[in-house]
Amino acid sequence: MPTAPTTTTAEPSRPAAPDPSRWAPLRPLVLRLHFYAGVLVAPFLLVAAVTGFLYAASFQAERFVYPQETTVPAGDSKLPIGRQVAAARGAHPEGTLSAVRLSAEEDATTRVLLSGVPGVDEDHVLAVFVDPYTGRVRGALEQYGSTGALPLRTWIDEFHRDLHLGEHGRLYSELAASWLWVIAGGGLVLWCARRRAQRKVRGTNGRRRTLGLHGTVGVWTAVGFLFLSATGLTWSTYAGANIDELRTSLGQATPSISVTVDGEHAGHGSARGDGRHGVGLDRVLAAARAEGLTDPVEIVPPADASSAYVVRQIERGWPGKQDAVAVEPATGEVLDVLRFADYPVLAKLTRWGIDLHTGVLFGPVNQIALMGLALSLVLLIVWGYRMWWQRGRAGMFGRPVPRGAWRQVPPQILVPGMAAIAVLGYFVPLLGIPLAAFLLVDIVLGEIAHRRGRGSRGGRTARSGTSTRT
Repeated sequence: MPTAPTTTTAEPSRPAAPDPSRWAPLRPLVLRLHFYAGVLVAPFLLVAAVTGFLYAASFQAERFVYPQETTVPAGDSKLPIGRQVAAARGAHPEGTLSAVRLSAEEDATTRVLLSGVPGVDEDHVLAVFVDPYTGRVRGALEQYGSTGALPLRTWIDEFHRDLHLGEHGRLYSELAASWLWVIAGGGLVLWCARRRAQRKVRGTNGRRRTLGLHGTVGVWTAVGFLFLSATGLTWSTYAGANIDELRTSLGQATPSISVTVDGEHAGHGSARGDGRHGVGLDRVLAAARAEGLTDPVEIVPPADASSAYVVRQIERGWPGKQDAVAVEPATGEVLDVLRFADYPVLAKLTRWGIDLHTGVLFGPVNQIALMGLALSLVLLIVWGYRMWWQRGRAGMFGRPVPRGAWRQVPPQILVPGMAAIAVLGYFVPLLGIPLAAFLLVDIVLGEIAHRRGRGSRGGRTARSGTSTRT
């Protein structure tokens, strides 16, 4: 008996697996770049991280190392600036008065800065510390930079910046800053491309655990590394000069205050080296106070007979006090006022970025955050080298990522990407030059390996008496 044909209801077809992202071919290339950049640049980053950690800690260390010079018992009323400078010059008549720094803290000393002092580096000044209540000189130390770094912080700062090797040594820190964002950005891309299950740290061991720790800490700190890289480049030797030129061409350069004295009063306030130019420091400070400048301020005497006094706020915390006024030496009248609020946008961002990078924008909180980033970078480097070791031996240690990743990248992505890298390499030469050198060496080594492999195969074929097809 014939049976009716059974009709099978076709199961609804499962949705096709999503196609790989069009960016998927980039992953091997990013992995190779991240791997080799990490291996080769990590020693420079390690030095920058360790010295950066020490620099961030040096702000608070100064309080413990130099309490005699920097602090005093708070009193009822402060002496006139002229008397404080006279006391400093009485103890240290050498050199020329270059500035006077007044602190906003009631228990802080006044710093009288002298330039051209024998035995003091030409880029540094001698800071004479004066009790503002009694006029007693409490000591003298070398000082460097706009943040008033004393010898301990200056030594660490120069170690971080140039390894105490001068201008040539600055190439190390620029190299580290040029590649930090590449390594951090590449690691972030690789982490996002990994499956969620592969990102876990709990319940894993060996290389997978190291990879999980490396990836997790790297993701949480990536934004901080990108920031440190960008701000570090703003005052580097080569990339920094290109950034300055770009800002100038866009009309975003940092403005400067006019200090030229014109007319009949030019020359009436000629420099005397003791702070008694023209109307004197106290009248000049009073004129600045009338324009709203509050402590901490720095008073700079006229550089020559045709220049004015400059009083500028030096508070780099948030919100910053960075206004400046120029005061005519002969009359005490304000010639020019420069408000930080009137700075171009990029000039403000540059100022804030540098202050945040150096740990002064938010004070101790800023410094603790920088120390955390530095410590994280040290751990990431250690884990990175450990993963290299755990990949297994291949000649030396650690199998490298296979060559040829760039061949998998579609032309519509590869060509614009190479053009962008070329432009970026021009503006950031310590990124572009090492990258070009790496690509050249990699291509040469790949070609050598290819020829050796082909020769080896040819020799085996000849000995076995077989032929090969081309």
